[in-house]
Amino acid sequence: MLIALDPDSPVPPFEQIRAQVAELARTGEAPVGMRLPTVRRLAEDLGLAVNTVAKAYRELEAAGVVETRGRHGTVVAASGDASRRSAAQAAAGYARLAHGLGIPLADARAMAEAALRDTYGEA
Repeated sequence: MLIALDPDSPVPPFEQIRAQVAELARTGEAPVGMRLPTVRRLAEDLGLAVNTVAKAYRELEAAGVVETRGRHGTVVAASGDASRRSAAQAAAGYARLAHGLGIPLADARAMAEAALRDTYGEA
């Protein structure tokens, strides 16, 4: 797994690490169960403070992208793509809300599709 920092980027180093690991996990380039470098090792390799890498790992763990297994290290989680899971949870919440308000299925679907078109910029 290769993580490279752009020292000229306005994006903080911890966020660059977080985004790159998340993308590697999402694409499968870092497969489920793959062990990540230790916090200390990655910090040393990148010339960063240990706390910077630890912050990135904490955020990845909170998002469900990785899991820490104590002495066995930090690995890519088997829980699937965290962003898709989060979106599915939001969609389920919307469905429950619309149903609870008595909105007919066709109307709820039309509202969701209109919101998606507005957000994605499709006609």
